Amino acid sequence: MNDMPLSHIKVIDLTRARAGPTCARQLADMGAQVIKVESPVDEEGTNRHGFDFQNLHRNKRSMVLNLKHEKGKEILKRLVKEADVLIENFRPEVKYRLGIDYETLRQINPRLIYASISGFGQSGPYRDRPGYDQIAQGMGGLMSITGLPGQGPVRAGIPIADLSAGIFAAQGILVALIERERSGQGQWVHTSLLEAMIAMLDFQATRWLMGREVPPQAGNNHPTSIPTGMFRVKDGYINIAAGGQHMWKRLCTAIEAPELLEDPRFATPELRSQNRDALNPLLEEKLQSRGVKEWVEKLNAAGVPCGPILSIDQVFADEQVQHLGMAQEIEHPRLGPIQIVRHPVTLSRTPGGIFRPTPERGEHTEEILGELGLSREEIEKLRADRVI
Repeated sequence: MNDMPLSHIKVIDLTRARAGPTCARQLADMGAQVIKVESPVDEEGTNRHGFDFQNLHRNKRSMVLNLKHEKGKEILKRLVKEADVLIENFRPEVKYRLGIDYETLRQINPRLIYASISGFGQSGPYRDRPGYDQIAQGMGGLMSITGLPGQGPVRAGIPIADLSAGIFAAQGILVALIERERSGQGQWVHTSLLEAMIAMLDFQATRWLMGREVPPQAGNNHPTSIPTGMFRVKDGYINIAAGGQHMWKRLCTAIEAPELLEDPRFATPELRSQNRDALNPLLEEKLQSRGVKEWVEKLNAAGVPCGPILSIDQVFADEQVQHLGMAQEIEHPRLGPIQIVRHPVTLSRTPGGIFRPTPERGEHTEEILGELGLSREEIEKLRADRVI
């Protein structure tokens, strides 16, 4: 573990739910020494041994610490003295009420990178609102462009606002750590579910900002690049991406449809986009001659991006996914061997990985306090006082 890229970085993880733990997981998977600080009582009824919790909190150590107790805050501040990063996703006012905000903690450790994730930002009229992924999906515009035209707004099938906020926060932390090498100073890094969701709109957002065009729902079609979407074939469905002129010509040649190349309605990308409702049925008519497997092989061989539409079990049975090793096994002391999703980034010389299962609540409390120099008697006193 000492040869992993972030093995020299100490992280305090005060987060709950998903966005914050996702952020901490990015660092933990690359070897950062992450201490997950948990309250003495699980007030949320977490299924600790369920698939979600096990995937979110691998590679971390856990300690119990009551931050509502003055001694608990004192111990946190001792941890902060030696930490490189602290991550929190309290509602903005909570950290000030607890006295563990950035301005307070930077007095203890000026090199601290303090990362905050909130629902709507650290200031502004929505500052104190509780944040939740689906709320951000709706307010950030994603649900208005997801789903079939005319069938109403649709949420994405994953918590995309939570996940992207966590990943953006981790990126911000890494940038701040690099900058600290030059300045010697830490700083406050913060993002929110709303900011992350709007950033993830990408070109759909700039369709409005630059062109004053409100993007509509496009269903399984690409919003602007046609034909790119889902098509019915002889025995199921496939995805095809052939929006550019070169790809369009390759597609028509591969499916033996020269008449589509000659049709003036489809002569340019702009015309194909305007006439997608006429084009797609003509393509599907041609595609009825073969099944999924045949078309995937034939179109890819012709240089046209094409793929099947897989259920999750089929994803992990796929030969390329198995080659990539996206399902990684780890031994859990209570659950036995389990599989979770590995980190998707590979470093050739100092790769990350999953090296520790998700800990039990407070599993490493004594170990961490011992590293701070507390004696067994002091630790027992903290336990008697319900600090740990």
